[in-house]
Amino acid sequence: MKKINRRQALGTAAGAVAAAGLTACAAKNSGSSSSAGDPKGGAASSSPAPIPTGTVDEVFEGRRIQITFDGGGNHDGHHTPGLPTVRIDGNELHVMRNADGSWVSVVNHYQTFPDPVAVVRAAVRDLQGAALAQFGPTGGTS
Repeated sequence: MKKINRRQALGTAAGAVAAAGLTACAAKNSGSSSSAGDPKGGAASSSPAPIPTGTVDEVFEGRRIQITFDGGGNHDGHHTPGLPTVRIDGNELHVMRNADGSWVSVVNHYQTFPDPVAVVRAAVRDLQGAALAQFGPTGGTS
């Protein structure tokens, strides 16, 4: 009986893992076109939801969250159309909207959220009680 060497065993195992991964991807993509697998909860081809209007003023984990949906954020004197003004304990948190309608902030830049309220709550959790640094120029000399 012929024994297989370590290289042959590793090659066979890698091929089996690759085949299993491709099969799982194919099964996921061949399913229905529902958004069950989408972490954001929406279909990839759907258009971004409109930004709500009004205000949110709440205390979350001991921090005061204020969000003003006025159709344009005022980030340190720079008006940004379409973005809400978001504050944590009076300090501004810069938020951005992605093309797919998800939201990110400077605190959670690589994690997306479905709406600005979820973004600011995640930022509060990640700050762990630390003060939010001032956004924009501080007015000092260069």
